[in-house]
Amino acid sequence: MTALDYPGDLLGFGDDLTGPERAKLAVLRAYLEEHVRPVLPERWEAGENLADFRAPLAALHLLDDPALFATDGEPRPLYRGFVTLELCRLDLGLSITYGGQVNMFRTLVHAGGSPEQIAAWDAGILDFSFTGCFALTEPDHGSDVAGGLATRARRTADGWMLDGAKRWIGNATISDNIVVIAREDGGERVLAFVVPSDAPGVQRSVIVHKGATRLVHNADITLDGVVVREGRRLPRIVSFADINRAFRRLRATIVWSSAGMQLGAYRAALDHAQRREQFGRPIAGFQLIQDKLVQITANIAQTLALAVRTTTHPIEDDVSPSLLKRIAADRLRESVALAREVMGGDGLLLDHDAIRFFSDSEAVYTFEGTREMNTLIVGRALTGHSAFPR
Repeated sequence: MTALDYPGDLLGFGDDLTGPERAKLAVLRAYLEEHVRPVLPERWEAGENLADFRAPLAALHLLDDPALFATDGEPRPLYRGFVTLELCRLDLGLSITYGGQVNMFRTLVHAGGSPEQIAAWDAGILDFSFTGCFALTEPDHGSDVAGGLATRARRTADGWMLDGAKRWIGNATISDNIVVIAREDGGERVLAFVVPSDAPGVQRSVIVHKGATRLVHNADITLDGVVVREGRRLPRIVSFADINRAFRRLRATIVWSSAGMQLGAYRAALDHAQRREQFGRPIAGFQLIQDKLVQITANIAQTLALAVRTTTHPIEDDVSPSLLKRIAADRLRESVALAREVMGGDGLLLDHDAIRFFSDSEAVYTFEGTREMNTLIVGRALTGHSAFPR
């Protein structure tokens, strides 16, 4: 079985994993190394998604193995964080393909759905027979979507009619359902609908020519007179505050993702430094190379500490996540750049992994609020003055 190692885990957070948790993570890593890693360069270059790995990952029972359950009948948040870390250690796109379903989609259903909806859909979410994605951002509204949400939901005799457009929606073309966020026509409520992706009036198209997260098919979605029955509305989401509430348990995910990607980049850089010889000896013995490797490890330590703390002590405010996102994205961006530098020209080749992490870090740096937007959120909280355009 593949041994688990976490360079940068200076405080021994991995030691807090239980025996069954470590065993499951080792099974996951072994599967990823044997089956997924060998195909990544060709799949990434071709821009092919990883939908075919969803069923095998579901079969590992990463989240529904009773041996992993805590007293609440769910795996511990710390373990769930390490699952994200293991997936991102290999590739961010794989983590989004899996986590967008069992984390984001499932969280929305649990936080916003009725007991009947949860009972009907949850098993299918975990085994990927009932797949879904989250559609919030729009062509003209990304970070400002809360104030500019243009998709509308109009009440009809039998349910609702949706009109609008969504953009950058991950997993949209491989999901059976789309959680569409829309503003109630003529009202102030912000509603969530679980829309069948093959419903009349729904059109999805893959966004092409991407330079990051190429293993995820982000999509443009148009909704033209899409009819949705009331039973497909998540009744406990009626505002952006409810959406924020739904995602509070996922706020540490971006930090775990950053830590995992840095681990993957570090592994690639270290392996290369041990093999590559210049001036008659491995470059791992040069001071300049060691300085870069040590800095990456220091960044991992900082990021992992933040990830664990926010997992074991969940954040309840809406400002701290912006600071966490900024820190995690900054550390990630520096680490993957250093890893690429260690490899010189070889670092530009997909065969050596670093360039995937380098490119995908730009997606992390941008989504869930750009660095600038998160800076303004934290700045407003610190000073009491808003620097947003008015």
